[in-house]
Amino acid sequence: PALLLAAVPLAALAHGISPEDRQRMLDGGYLQYVGLGASHMLTGYDHLLFLFGVVFFLTTFKDVAKFVTVFTLGHCITLIFATFFKITWNYYLIDAIIAISVIYKGFDNNDGFQKHLGMASPNLLWAVFLFGLLHGFGLSTRLQQLPLGDDATAMLLRILSFNVGVEVGQIAALTVMVALLAAWRRRESFTRFSYLANLGLVVAGIYLLFMQLHGYQH
Repeated sequence: PALLLAAVPLAALAHGISPEDRQRMLDGGYLQYVGLGASHMLTGYDHLLFLFGVVFFLTTFKDVAKFVTVFTLGHCITLIFATFFKITWNYYLIDAIIAISVIYKGFDNNDGFQKHLGMASPNLLWAVFLFGLLHGFGLSTRLQQLPLGDDATAMLLRILSFNVGVEVGQIAALTVMVALLAAWRRRESFTRFSYLANLGLVVAGIYLLFMQLHGYQH
């Protein structure tokens, strides 16, 4: 998200990297890319909102692990391969589509397909995998703005290091989300306010969508 990420150091780096900063990152070793990946995931509000929607109604560790694994597989594929082969697109448009994934998950969690479209929800595992591919492409467009070097082996190791950081950040965020949801699920307010919480996801997704489209137009 354009405004939310404006306060994040990584976003500042992504939009304009000085030669000194590029050299510092290249000299800093692979751990620097791990840190960048983790911080990007932890400040990636669109990614976190989508994950929050995915785990919102999951009550067992098995289900959480299954859906998170599918999402992780999807975003690893596009993050690694799109970055290595330098496949990219306008990041504002990618982030706009990612915002739509947040809208989708909130809509689906509130049984929107059944209530408003008179149809069953699409297969959730496949939806999470496909959106994972999309989220990974969004991560790749950001990573490709960072210095990765010209040597293929070193470049691949930097990409993998960034990816490891993304996974570390994702695990940290999910641990907090799942713990909070598990605690909230035991209270009566969960049933009363779960609809509003997922409606909030839809509203947040719409806000992020318009922010990205505004960024693209300007």
